[in-house]
Order: sequence, then structure tokens, then C-alpha cells
Amino acid sequence: MYIPRHFEIRDRDEILSFVETHAFGQLISTHQGRLYSTHIPFLLSDDKTTLLGHVAKNNPQHQDIENQQVMVTLEGPHDYISPSWYSVQGVPTWNYQAVHIYGQCKVSTDTNKIISIIETLTKKNEAKFETPWVAQYPASMLGAIVAIDISIDELQCKYKLSQNRSDLDRDQVIAQLDEAGSRGLATAMKASRH
Repeated sequence: MYIPRHFEIRDRDEILSFVETHAFGQLISTHQGRLYSTHIPFLLSDDKTTLLGHVAKNNPQHQDIENQQVMVTLEGPHDYISPSWYSVQGVPTWNYQAVHIYGQCKVSTDTNKIISIIETLTKKNEAKFETPWVAQYPASMLGAIVAIDISIDELQCKYKLSQNRSDLDRDQVIAQLDEAGSRGLATAMKASRH
């Protein structure tokens, strides 16, 4: 991805924290000579070297993804930025946060691995509920999916959060985003100042 210097994030811990927080993204590979994308939730392995996920066996992407270098894209809050929010002239733009991950992909039909991924994803996402749902998966359901492991070979991270604008312009953009209800992006912009 194109990353001008003032939008680039290099801190690995910051990037991996973003990956854990914004873990729904696109698994991009080639299938039969064409680009192919599947939108799935990902998990970061405990040692933070691998992305884990699963896809349906009926999804043709898994048929030729083994040992292929793939790309995963993840994004955070984003929104349109009007030049009318600036104190000095500007152009319309879009503020956002994005991570691209490149790595070698492995596919597994091992039932224990599939159960581990599904249970971990479920626990992570059910934790916010007062009475979390407990997973129980019949063998027929487990046989309909495959596990995906992607080694993290390269991380690219871009936070385009008006860092190229004055403090006054950034404050005005934050205020407008808050007013418009785009609070996640406003919060990200505030956090990027520290």
C-alpha cells in the first residue's frame, strides 16, 4: 500500500494491537489465475506470529491457497473529511486506519485445530455479553470448514488521520467527526496525537 512517511506506523506492538482490535478483514489470494477475496474474522496467535481463521469448504479459495503468499487487509474507523472543516484551503479526503499483512498460507482439516479456532473466536466475541453463548458444534458442521494459518511475514500500517494538517485543522476535523457521530474515527485521531 502507498504510505506517505507522516501516515506510516512502524511500531510493531501498536500494529498488532490494531490487528487484535480490528480483526475482521479480507483474505486475498489468487484462485484459478484471478484475485479472490473472502471476508472473515481473524485471530492473532498467542506468540503474535500467525493469523488464524477458517473458511467454508465450499469456498473455492481454499483449494489452491496452500503455500501461497496471501494478503490480509484490516481496517479501522474511516470517514469523509470535508475541506470546509479546515482553517486554510484543502481538498476533500478520507481519513482511515488500515493494516496489510503478507504471509504464507497453510490449510488444515484437523478437527482439533478447527475447534480451537472456532472456540477462541466465539469466546472472544461472546465475552461482551452478560451471559455468553457456549459453543457446541456437531461433527457435520466441523467437517464443512477448513482452518487457515497465515505466517506474518510483513506488516504495513497506515493511519491517515490528518497528521499533515495543523493542530487547529485536526481539532476542527475531530469536532466535526464527533458531531456527525463518527466517534471511533474522532477517538483514533485524538489518540494519534500522543
